[in-house]
Amino acid sequence: MRAAKGAMPGAGRQVILDSAIRNMNHRGYHGTSMRDIARDADITVASIYHHFKSKQEILQDIMTRALHDAFAMTRSALLRSGGSSAEQLRAVVRAWVIFHTTRQSDALVGATELRSLDDEGRRLVVALRDEQESVFREIIDRGVEDGVFTTALPLDASRAIIHMGQSVCTWWRSDGPLTPEELAERYAELALAMVQPVDGR
Repeated sequence: MRAAKGAMPGAGRQVILDSAIRNMNHRGYHGTSMRDIARDADITVASIYHHFKSKQEILQDIMTRALHDAFAMTRSALLRSGGSSAEQLRAVVRAWVIFHTTRQSDALVGATELRSLDDEGRRLVVALRDEQESVFREIIDRGVEDGVFTTALPLDASRAIIHMGQSVCTWWRSDGPLTPEELAERYAELALAMVQPVDGR
């Protein structure tokens, strides 16, 4: 039964976000209406406005939450990793790929809907993306400075590794041949090859 206006027992913001993510993955941001979101959340459109001012605010919330969570995963992986640049790069790439497989739906919205953000939302999301990029860049730059990595293109390598990991959310399938962990290990190897470690590993 549809919840009455203002009454969302057991629901709240997350139910709205989950519905918005499903709809935006299926229809895209511009093809998704507030009515679509309300219908699939089993609430009234009016109830959405108790939590969000607009569909744009919902999109920004989806993207910033995903970026904050991805950043937390990669930073945690970095802190738990060994001291070498190679070990650190392996760890953050594994975490990055696992995020984009286990959080595939909201990661996909984040990967495809940057163009749909307004100016304020774009500035916020780009700043968070830059913060995430800095995790990869600092590891690779340090590896180059220490003579562990030999790539002459550390910035390009950082961005290529980030894009490579992010793109898995567009094609990975839970019923496919690789688990998130197996795919993460493969991409960690590819990332290391991209920065050309001096010992060949």
